[in-house]
Amino acid sequence: MTAGENADGDPDGLTYADAGVDIADSEAATAALVDAASTGTDDTAYAGLVDLGDQYLALATDGVGTKLLVAEAVGDYSTVGIDCIAMNVNDLLAAGVEPAAFVDYLAVDEPNERRAAELGDGLAAGADAAGIALVGGETAVMPDVVRGFDIAGTAAGVATDAELFPGRAEAGDALVGFPSAGIHSNGLTLAREAATRDGGYDEPYPYEGYETVGDALLEPTRIYTHLLDAFREHGVHAAAHITGGGWTNLDRMGGFRYEVSDPLPAQPVFDYVQDAGGVSDAEMHRTFNMGTGFVVALPEDAAAALASQTDGEVVGRVADGDGVSIRGLSL
Repeated sequence: MTAGENADGDPDGLTYADAGVDIADSEAATAALVDAASTGTDDTAYAGLVDLGDQYLALATDGVGTKLLVAEAVGDYSTVGIDCIAMNVNDLLAAGVEPAAFVDYLAVDEPNERRAAELGDGLAAGADAAGIALVGGETAVMPDVVRGFDIAGTAAGVATDAELFPGRAEAGDALVGFPSAGIHSNGLTLAREAATRDGGYDEPYPYEGYETVGDALLEPTRIYTHLLDAFREHGVHAAAHITGGGWTNLDRMGGFRYEVSDPLPAQPVFDYVQDAGGVSDAEMHRTFNMGTGFVVALPEDAAAALASQTDGEVVGRVADGDGVSIRGLSL
């Protein structure tokens, strides 16, 4: 493959790296930071755990990324606060932790009362959906550092050792997937590049459900915390929040072969991005959740019961080996 080609050899097809985000470089930079600041924690874990003796304090921190640029372009900030909550509490859930509280950090180039109010409304809605408390935050005005605005936050929760997921799948486990709401908050750099290639965010959305392309891209990240009791009841071994890196996040459940034979259907927004950007199937699955926002690995004999109790579906299995396969497509 030469520079500018996607994984199918199409010289005009977009890749995430073309759009400005090279996953390999990002992972290398993250690894360098982790190595420099390491205290012996597991860098594949979704949450940082602090041993308090009889329980663990769990912390997760994340932001919304370049989805904020879509919000700014269309002048609608009402949903990105939900994304900020979701990206953090879903990471705690992936560790088996029930989130309890959240603090936010908003950096702006200049104060904007309407934007701040809409961001606050979104944070409140996300906190209500996740069942957590908003316990404060910080707004920093930094015109020499920030152009526009950025929002991030940290979620905290506690869990005993018995409540935490083991964190590692087992060969023979089944995989149960849970639907996403759409693109969520990862891969927006590629999605934005595709969406603005021949049009803009105000273009009519070519499928049902949204008026404009911008509306479809701003659909907020789904919050999955209500599933925790069912996960514990059915003995989930490990979980993956399908975020940056798309389906390769399954590797974070341990070194196995993840065979996804029956993935959940992808929402039309993914068809739109793929068609508009000429993006290959492999690149789509390495970048986006493709309709599945959360996946758990659990004993095969418990999978059907979990699926019937929730809106999940059995999508595949865990086998010996390595890598991720989606209907035969190797990532």
